[in-house]
Amino acid sequence: MAARLQDVAERAGVSVRTVSNVVNDFPHVRPAVRERVQQAIADLGYTPNMTARFLRGGRTGMIALAVPDLSVPYFAELAGYMMRAAHQHGLTLLIEETDGDREREVLFATGPRSSTIDGLILSPLSAEAEDLSDPRRAVPVVLLGERTYDEPIDHIAIDNVRAARDATTHLIHLGRRRVAAIGARPGHDSRMADLRLDGYHQALAGAGVARDERLVVATPWFTRQDGYDAVVQLVRADARPDALFCFNDLLALGAIRALADHDLRCPEDVAVVGIDGIEEGAFSVPTLTTIAPDMAGIASRAVDLLVARIGGREVEPAVDDVAGFTLVVRGSTGGGGRSAR
Repeated sequence: MAARLQDVAERAGVSVRTVSNVVNDFPHVRPAVRERVQQAIADLGYTPNMTARFLRGGRTGMIALAVPDLSVPYFAELAGYMMRAAHQHGLTLLIEETDGDREREVLFATGPRSSTIDGLILSPLSAEAEDLSDPRRAVPVVLLGERTYDEPIDHIAIDNVRAARDATTHLIHLGRRRVAAIGARPGHDSRMADLRLDGYHQALAGAGVARDERLVVATPWFTRQDGYDAVVQLVRADARPDALFCFNDLLALGAIRALADHDLRCPEDVAVVGIDGIEEGAFSVPTLTTIAPDMAGIASRAVDLLVARIGGREVEPAVDDVAGFTLVVRGSTGGGGRSAR
């Protein structure tokens, strides 16, 4: 039979109220008593009734993560980290796809579904500032990604300009001078693509490498097929590069396949770098050099911020955090085999 609150109280020699105070992390418990209660909890394997605890506080114990597309490995892997971070707070994480649709993004923040969650972590593609400032928004929101607003909302993203600059600089340091950029999206509202293109141009300028606009390839989206098609376009235009900076890993993986299909060796003829750090890149042939964002750190920080907002704890008006990243050098730029992630 599962241990009860009363069982813990008897074993620790304290009142049920004292056990409840320890379980709810109330501060006014003497350290020695707290330690005794925690030991009794561990000995008995007591698990608090989180549902009752949340309901007493007027909460559901559930938060949501809304991302554009779970078939994109980056979002799928990030969701796993988010789930683990939520569980550390005793919360249940609901995961939803928005397809980048403005109405669906707004629905999770202001619609009927918002009444079933305590907070939302949202990676928006289309939502506008007025959507998120809507007075109907009943739950705290933490934003992920490049889309920013003037609204006082917590936001976490990597420095896309610096990430792109570091990726391109890595290729230049290998002696490559005809570095193509795959993933530009002129005429589209894609802040991520714009920032990564800026970083690419900064790296070229910093190394004294002249721009060649034939080497900047626009793509409809950021899929493997788009990366494949971009390489075909470069080959047909006789604008052969000696390196590719791809705006995400899926583009890079498609590009590597296209190089092989056109008898171009990677990295000997064309070196390739992506961004995202997805697990698939550690198993491609060759393995993919990538800029790997700190997904665990992003998830932990996002959930911590959301929990603080839900609990009404003191947090500065709006947090705008820059997450870290690492350049993981692998086979596609001449590094070793499958690199540790």
